[in-house]
Amino acid sequence: MTDNRDEKAGRAGRYEVIVVGGGAAGLSAALVLGRARRRALVVDAGEPRNAPSPHVQGYLTRDGIAPAEFLELGRAEIAGYGVELVRDRAVDAVREDDGFAVRLAGGRTVHARRLVVTTGLRDELPGIPGVAERFGRDVLHCPFCHGWEVRDEPFGVLAAGPVSVHQALMVSGWSKDVTLFLHTVDQADLSDQDLRRLAAAGVRVVPGEVAAVLVEDDRVTGVRLADGAVHDRSVVFVAPRPVPQTGLLERLGAELQDSPFGAYPVVDPTGLTSLPGVWAAGNAIGFSEQVVHAASGGYRAAAAVVGDLIMSDLDAVLDG
Repeated sequence: MTDNRDEKAGRAGRYEVIVVGGGAAGLSAALVLGRARRRALVVDAGEPRNAPSPHVQGYLTRDGIAPAEFLELGRAEIAGYGVELVRDRAVDAVREDDGFAVRLAGGRTVHARRLVVTTGLRDELPGIPGVAERFGRDVLHCPFCHGWEVRDEPFGVLAAGPVSVHQALMVSGWSKDVTLFLHTVDQADLSDQDLRRLAAAGVRVVPGEVAAVLVEDDRVTGVRLADGAVHDRSVVFVAPRPVPQTGLLERLGAELQDSPFGAYPVVDPTGLTSLPGVWAAGNAIGFSEQVVHAASGGYRAAAAVVGDLIMSDLDAVLDG
């Protein structure tokens, strides 16, 4: 727990570490920081990527928990170690002589010696009627997240580019009734290997643009093509376009690297970016970071921050 001097420093807007982002990565980092007796603030805009999903899956001992309950448990845990959480959005960050200043949308400016950025990403969905309405329930993107719950149902896969062939092949492990709707993808663009693998997996390939995902009685019932043809399906997989939320890192001057899923910061194994004193974790560093990975990355980053602060303070004593 922090002492009175630490509490006064926190109220004055000065912390040792600011964690930007209050999802699994940010809360995990905050838990480690609190247990390490570090003054820490979590800035949480309240927009978790998995909010549309009814459950968190594949997280040992937390399999099936609702995302909102998972976050509430995490917030309660960090509060028990004196970590402050503010519901606000970090809109800017600049380097100062002794660390960083982070400006919040609510008008407050807070200061810290180190930053952990866990701002995640946003899923941009195809603008097809029915997709956004059912996303996270029976319009899905990840078989590892949701495949067990919809196993053996008739799947549709909405093509959004070459990655959709891979998606169709992957989901065939959860159902043997899979149809790949090419949508705006030209079948001529599929390689011979793609076609052979799809055939071997029993995936049907249907050309033609998709006009809508059909919904009746609060469930997906099929896919309608632009020519009016309807294909009965109860689950549709899509590949959203990931939009990394890297604005703060870019304003600070962090080096980014391109990937098929967007540009993400260059980080070392602990999550340290190209900027001294700035770490990143969770979907802020990559598209495929699941909740369990994000929590692990937040832990790893926070442990590195604590070590960095300890060594920095010791060096300051020696130099003084």
